[in-house]
Amino acid sequence: MTALGQWLREQDSEKRLHLLRHQPSYFADVGEVERLRAWLTDFGFLEQKLGAVGVVALLNDFDLALGLGGEEGGLGLIQGALRLSAHLLEQDQTKLAEQLLGRLLSFSQPEIVALLEQAKQWRGKPWFRPLTANLTPPGGPLICTFAGHSGGVEAVAITPDGKRAVSASYDETLKLWDLETGTELATLTGHSDDVNAVAITPDGKQAVSASDDTTLKLWDLETGTELATLKGHSDMVWAVAITPEGKRAVSISYEK
Repeated sequence: MTALGQWLREQDSEKRLHLLRHQPSYFADVGEVERLRAWLTDFGFLEQKLGAVGVVALLNDFDLALGLGGEEGGLGLIQGALRLSAHLLEQDQTKLAEQLLGRLLSFSQPEIVALLEQAKQWRGKPWFRPLTANLTPPGGPLICTFAGHSGGVEAVAITPDGKRAVSASYDETLKLWDLETGTELATLTGHSDDVNAVAITPDGKQAVSASDDTTLKLWDLETGTELATLKGHSDMVWAVAITPEGKRAVSISYEK
């Protein structure tokens, strides 16, 4: 356990949670960039922040530092490694050490090397410690992975502002995603068979999905609720498109 990590553990639970939630923002507000960098490159802090408030809040702390010019020393690479691992860390926070090692071992920046030396000492449970960079590193074309569907993903559409996406799956659902954090915002349920296609209105507020259950559905993307079921086809609906003014849609079906 690092000195910072041990100090945090010694605080009472209320103070510890407050520090984990708010201390990075305080450092940013008063321009304490170096102290913020020191916390963000400390494995004990990363582990406890992840466990207390989740990976999205941790990624936001890195945005604070990078916004103040804290790129030197590899902060962006550490954030990139966390973002690549976010879908796994949301499910199992004990994978932090192995994910950082597997993605960052090929980098030589002093702060990264020091962070990985701390990660190697983690003893939370029996684990396989990567000896080489055996996972996709940050800085490449892959930014993050969206995980949550239980069946094949058939289609995806992106909102006009580029901040959210909607996916359609064989698990009979659609999912709304935050493209900046890689997190799931909502699951849209209502179809009774595979969802084959999805289109988003030009204002980004609604979506229309097409399904093997012979229907289309209109969704409110602000609330994640179903607004209407469009019936008329007698066979699987394979595709849908929305007119530029966002008031009408055209669907195609196996019924010809």
